Amino acid sequence: MSSSEQQTLAPVPSVWTRPRRRKEQPALSQEQIVAAAVRLLDAEGIEALSMRKLGAEMGTAATSLYRHVANKDELIELVVDEVYGELELPAADGPGEKWREALAQCGHSLRAMVLRHPWVASVLGQVGLAHLGPNLIRMSERLLGLSVSAGFPAGEADLAVKAVISYVIGATTSEASYLSLLARSGKSEKEWLESLLPAAEAALEDHPVVKDHAYSRHVQDPARLRDENFDYGLQRVLDGLAVRLGRD
Repeated sequence: MSSSEQQTLAPVPSVWTRPRRRKEQPALSQEQIVAAAVRLLDAEGIEALSMRKLGAEMGTAATSLYRHVANKDELIELVVDEVYGELELPAADGPGEKWREALAQCGHSLRAMVLRHPWVASVLGQVGLAHLGPNLIRMSERLLGLSVSAGFPAGEADLAVKAVISYVIGATTSEASYLSLLARSGKSEKEWLESLLPAAEAALEDHPVVKDHAYSRHVQDPARLRDENFDYGLQRVLDGLAVRLGRD
């Protein structure tokens, strides 16, 4: 077999395809490393993550981490799957209108997870074989079950789930980026928006429709407004799925 053929047959590098070690070092475990990495990411963001810094945070050398995690890419796969384990996923109870409420709950739970861990939004397209992680598999199993119980045929159930997830991730990625910027400002959301008001008024002076709309929203609670904005879009996606099923 040629070297090019060997490269073709080589497995995709991923923590989920690498053989597990039979014995863990007693003083350190993969679970401890992942938990520490999540804490570091939550506190300082994806830019701060390195094996050396993580080792220092844990009071050990980076070489100790490599006994449990091959590299930073594997670590990112692990932390992404870890936070997906926080999702609240209702069970499929059979056909009926409960499918919509259950999918909405899943959507809100996914949004809440991303906003708790804003760094997730920046790595979702860089996590290799993330779909092989146990928590992501559990999410896929539950969401597909809900979609099938709603009445979607097997070939379409996956597409219905992807439509919901695509909306949630798209909307929440922008929101997470906004909240990260807000956190760096050191201001509350209301203070941040108040500080931008003069510039916004000047920019919208010649755009009365947008200006009136922006002002009407400015006087509302910004966190509640973000909740309402997200739910509005999610409900419209679910409206489309309901129509597809032939329901009101």
